[in-house]
Amino acid sequence: MSDFKAYYAFVKPYWKLVLVTVLIGMVKFAIPMTLPLIMKYVVDELLLGTLPSDVKLQKLLYVMLLAFVLFVVVRAPVEYFRQYFAQLITSRILYDLRNRLYEHIQKLSLRYYHNHKTGEVISRVINDADQTKNIVETGMMNIWLDLFTLSIAIAFMFSMDIEMTFVAIAVLPFYAFSVKKLYKRLKAFAKARSQALAEMQGHLLERVNGMSVIKSFTLEQVEKERFDAKNRSFLQKALALTKWNALTNGIINTLTDIAPLLVLSYGGYQVIQGDLTVGAFVAFFAYLDRVYTPLRRLVNSSTELTQASASLERVVELMNEPYDIVESTQAKALQHVNGKIEFEDVCFRYERSADWVLNHINLTIRPGETIALVGMSGGGKSSLISLIPRFYDIQQGKILLNDIDIKDISINSLRRQIGMVLQDNILFSGSVRANILFGKPDASEEEIVRAARAANAHDFIVSLPNGYDTEIGERGVKLSGGQKQRIAIARVFLKDPRILVLDEATSALDLESEHLIQESLHKLAKDRTTLIVAHRLSTITHADQIVLIEHGEIKEQGTHEQLMRMGGAYARLFNVQHFDQIAVSVKQ
Repeated sequence: MSDFKAYYAFVKPYWKLVLVTVLIGMVKFAIPMTLPLIMKYVVDELLLGTLPSDVKLQKLLYVMLLAFVLFVVVRAPVEYFRQYFAQLITSRILYDLRNRLYEHIQKLSLRYYHNHKTGEVISRVINDADQTKNIVETGMMNIWLDLFTLSIAIAFMFSMDIEMTFVAIAVLPFYAFSVKKLYKRLKAFAKARSQALAEMQGHLLERVNGMSVIKSFTLEQVEKERFDAKNRSFLQKALALTKWNALTNGIINTLTDIAPLLVLSYGGYQVIQGDLTVGAFVAFFAYLDRVYTPLRRLVNSSTELTQASASLERVVELMNEPYDIVESTQAKALQHVNGKIEFEDVCFRYERSADWVLNHINLTIRPGETIALVGMSGGGKSSLISLIPRFYDIQQGKILLNDIDIKDISINSLRRQIGMVLQDNILFSGSVRANILFGKPDASEEEIVRAARAANAHDFIVSLPNGYDTEIGERGVKLSGGQKQRIAIARVFLKDPRILVLDEATSALDLESEHLIQESLHKLAKDRTTLIVAHRLSTITHADQIVLIEHGEIKEQGTHEQLMRMGGAYARLFNVQHFDQIAVSVKQ
């Protein structure tokens, strides 16, 4: 019930239109109800009646003209508006639902995406959301219209012959029993099918993104077999659902076919006995179809609703996914940031049951200072910088910006002050200009070019086939690593943040690209508080502070000269790298 309550919030804005659509539908379904009465009149009064032939023809003409107006002139626009409004409502609700889901998934923390496949999230937003439209179209409109049709037809049948009506509806209790038993397992089958589809999509998305790896390791056959396993799993779930649907339809259709046989037997007996006119029998038989056709639709609607409710359950599960990062109701926007950052006894781990990634970190970064974080991989450097923009929340201690706990700062204003350049920056399909505009969506052309020049990117951009309008492909696949980095730096220039975070920004580049990017990064870091994560120690000797982190703890801290004089872990690591560089240059 709670799932449908959550969904009703999306239906509520359109309830008046739903009501209008149902009323129009009632007119649409009421019109065919007159056909058996017309048949009864034509058979009893005109075909088998005692009136003169010319009078019969005149009356037949009047009846057919009336029927033509009713079934052609009136019904056509009624049918049009019912279909149009029904599709309009479901499309608008689906639009609102997907917008809400997209807004929601943007608020989920990175932890959620580390624990869930991207393809599964997409499947819930696209496939499962689409399935929920049957809740409105079928559950809130068609079911009521079919019940209305069923009720009117049974009422007419009772008015014509009470005994034969009871014969006609004798199988209804068996309908109810069958539906109750058969649909108990249908939802589980439908949900299992949706999950298998989501898993297959997640697997496919990962493999498409990693196609270069598959090709380089010649794993095409292995990956074909792995995809086949996922596809086969989906096939099995889909066939299980199909099998149960087929069983349901077989039983329901058999029950449906029993009713006409019973009516034909009993009705034929009454006509032979003279207790029922031929016209009344024909009309009654026509109304029988008006009973079991909507009844069959109701059973099909139950199937659709069961599958839709399974999809709705998956959608609501996603919608109810709690936010790890919650903004305080007292959080205020920062108007001015001087760039001072303090870590006070900070402890952090990704999962409650996991080991501490950062353990009792105490660090003060003064405004405009450049801090380099160094140490072996897995020591906690990247984790530490991800805490500043609140990609994750700490379990103990405080992080202060401008002497204010970052939990008391609105998330948007906090992140607006932070610019990040990573080792593998994400670029989006679209133009170069569109990707730079991520730094400031309302920037002018002049600002875009200025940012690109500052990032040493303008020259290569104008050499592209369409300059700033060149399409770069998904994740920027049409650009080199250095070009992608410079566009990422350009959008940070455009953002103009007070705090700059550089996480291995040049480690995967060639020497020429590294030189250009280091030059632009030095310009970018000027007059900003800068945190640099680096493995190549020769690139951070200029830092105001160098912090060595090992196993989540600060082991050494000071300038390059101070740490070299200490002769500790930093000095040993620097000397090893320096020796390796000299050895490489000698060989060359």
